[in-house]
Amino acid sequence: MRATVMYGAGDIRIENVPDPTVIEPSDAVVRVTRACICGSDLWPYKTLEHSETGRVMGHEAIGVVEAVGADVRTLKQGDLVVMPFAFSDGTCMFCHDGLHTACVHGGFFGTGVVDGAQAEAVRVPQADGTLFVLPVGEDDALMPSLLTLSDVMGTGHHAAVAAKVGPGKTVAVVGDGAVGLCGVIAAKRLGAEQIILLGRHADRIALAREFGATDIVSARGNEAVERVRELTDGYGVHSVLECVGLEQSELTSIEIARPGGAVGRVGVPQDETMPASRPAFYNNISVSGGPAPVRAYIDELLPDVLEGRIDPGRVFDRVIGLEEVPEGYRAMNDREAIKVMVKP
Repeated sequence: MRATVMYGAGDIRIENVPDPTVIEPSDAVVRVTRACICGSDLWPYKTLEHSETGRVMGHEAIGVVEAVGADVRTLKQGDLVVMPFAFSDGTCMFCHDGLHTACVHGGFFGTGVVDGAQAEAVRVPQADGTLFVLPVGEDDALMPSLLTLSDVMGTGHHAAVAAKVGPGKTVAVVGDGAVGLCGVIAAKRLGAEQIILLGRHADRIALAREFGATDIVSARGNEAVERVRELTDGYGVHSVLECVGLEQSELTSIEIARPGGAVGRVGVPQDETMPASRPAFYNNISVSGGPAPVRAYIDELLPDVLEGRIDPGRVFDRVIGLEEVPEGYRAMNDREAIKVMVKP
């Protein structure tokens, strides 16, 4: 089959690789009908050390089940499924707690251990606990929004939950990528009264306003902090959704939170240490978050997608074929596209 293989920073190739097969009895093989490029894929695109073997990329997909292992009980050939970015057994203590990304038998797609889904097909370990059967056809008009349930909509929701967003709260979303934009949707959905987006790109700002952002701050650093405080009577916001992962965004997030506020971190951190430990401590700011257990959130978010109450699929502003994936990476890296959908 054809698949996206990254050999090092900037070195993306579409190549023939072996077809996936059932290896473990809990596996399924899924024919990919929709995949996409994630903002987190851009970190290895910029920094990955060269290797001779490469890795098959991609961790977000919708597809049709082609084969299942002998132990698979909840799936059958022909089911249309959404594949979260992490696989999980659904039965361990952490899965029962709703933290599927900490599953004792779990892991992540496209990391070199399990091949990714920017491909014609993908092997899914722990299929029963990972895949979610969708009640629509594979060409349904809701495909873009349903695809966001594999990562960005669930991740934006996770940021909002970790930041304790609720009715009447003031919220700031740091980052105007697809996750940040879905964070705006999540904050509005959870009842936030004021939603401030910290972003600088006109197309993304326009979409954020349509999603529910009430204010925009395009400054950075101290100027951004001052502007957010001006918008909140000098106090800062109750809840901050940190959707970038850089030192500056993490620092800004803590500095714009009001005393007693909360920061929900979902941007993959690019540094080992977290800044502003002392301000967070002395202002009693809660800092939480991490890899979003999106599998746990599908049950809650899916009805809103199916009934049209939220439309996160609008974050996709480019659709490409599999052979065009290298250009899709370039477009996202150069901020020419918010999020790129792939139709193998």
